[in-house]
Amino acid sequence: MLKDVVALVTGASRGVGRGIALELGNAGATVYMTGRTVEEGRSTARLPGTVSRTAEDVTRLGGQGIALRCDHTDDGQVQAVFDRIRQDQGRLDILVNNVWGGYEHFSDGTEFWNEKGFWSMPLARWDKMFHAGVRAHFVASALAAPMMIDRKSGLIVNISSFGAQRNDRGVAYGVAKAADDRLTGTMAYELQEFNVAAISLYPGLVRTESVTNAAEYFDLSNSESPQFLGRAVAALAADPNIMTKSGQVLVAASLALEYGFTDIDGTQPRPLTVDEA
Repeated sequence: MLKDVVALVTGASRGVGRGIALELGNAGATVYMTGRTVEEGRSTARLPGTVSRTAEDVTRLGGQGIALRCDHTDDGQVQAVFDRIRQDQGRLDILVNNVWGGYEHFSDGTEFWNEKGFWSMPLARWDKMFHAGVRAHFVASALAAPMMIDRKSGLIVNISSFGAQRNDRGVAYGVAKAADDRLTGTMAYELQEFNVAAISLYPGLVRTESVTNAAEYFDLSNSESPQFLGRAVAALAADPNIMTKSGQVLVAASLALEYGFTDIDGTQPRPLTVDEA
């Protein structure tokens, strides 16, 4: 379905990024992917998975996986990623901005669960959400856009969250995700004349490594695999009328009903509303 398509997925060592890379590979794409973890056991989040293993699995599924070590808070490293893609391929068809910072409190020993409000949050968390989140998405998009504009074709997907529309997800996270949605809308406006689409994509509850490790605290009855998000991205990329969706906030489970795909286990996750998320 996506043979001869070149994609970049940021933050693909594990979780949603890994799932998206796998499904793009399963659809036949050449998938570049970034991550900081290249050796098992070296994850700062203390979770399994490496960007190298994701690339190997993409290739095993029928695509071509290329792993690139990259810290998206370092503009020089990010520039090198895009230079490599331009040198190798001369094009980029899909950019998935998945990388996101600010989650360090789940593994760095800080007393996250004792926080009672934004006034008790470490101030550095705000900076990480924006620098390694919103700004990382902006920088990658700014570097991808010229390659897409040259071909008058392309798709940028920003992985966002219902947290952008709720008041109970923490100030830093909620504001950062809302900014990501506005980033999508304003990029879509400026890219429209070049036939390049920009979309915000919301998952439901995703069975990432972190979630499955804490499964006793979650109701997983309507959850999604990381690959489910990948199937949504692949379906969007294959849609000849994708420009009609540009600038929108879309929910992966709603796209599954529209495009007719299921999760990898054959289930059909129910689309959540903002109140349910």
